[in-house]
Amino acid sequence: MSSYEIAPDAPTVLVTAVGAAEGARGAAAALACAGADIDRAALLIELGGRAPRPTLIASTAARTLEDRLASHLPRVRVAARGQVCHLAAAPDEDGCAAAAAAATVARGALSVIHLPPAAMQDLLSAEWGLGPSGVLLRADVATDRPLLALVVRDLMARGLEVGVLKRRLSWVDERRALFGVLGAGAGCLSPRLLARLVSHACYGGSDGTRVDPERAAQPERRDHAGIGSR
Repeated sequence: MSSYEIAPDAPTVLVTAVGAAEGARGAAAALACAGADIDRAALLIELGGRAPRPTLIASTAARTLEDRLASHLPRVRVAARGQVCHLAAAPDEDGCAAAAAAATVARGALSVIHLPPAAMQDLLSAEWGLGPSGVLLRADVATDRPLLALVVRDLMARGLEVGVLKRRLSWVDERRALFGVLGAGAGCLSPRLLARLVSHACYGGSDGTRVDPERAAQPERRDHAGIGSR
């Protein structure tokens, strides 16, 4: 079983980059893997991503979710990969509508949506009825501290849980995550960040701590402590 319990009304988490930071796609995949297990797939949606290809190894849960999504959204590219079901759509109005519909079809499973920064405001619009529970930001604090603080403050004002990943994941972790085979215990994302975003505040395991916009924009200490340091 996954270390992070998913409630029937499972969270939907948006993942994007701040400024020129790299690695948001891998972080989104790792987050989806953390919310999946052998009996329950997670959904990874990529707005603007390449068409996903099925892998030789995929869990029964991921294949079941793939079939369900394909039947409801026949025009959307979807594939089971490991313990995660990947879906790709264009970063436009049609893509936002497809993402919202897919998250509804996958209700009960964690939905993680990786999107370009320019699409964030559109997807947060009430027009789509997506109702995201949180946002994971991949940010290089040393170069984008003021922008990061502004983004975090805006998201918190919307009532969203916010996590900040200050370092890109390793190449190996990113590749494993994108194949849907990165275990929840891999340690590439901190337990505190996962508890906030995957379990969410109303699901067991969260410490209930809120991100401080100014603290989130501070450089990491040597022990890598602090919000979303991993």
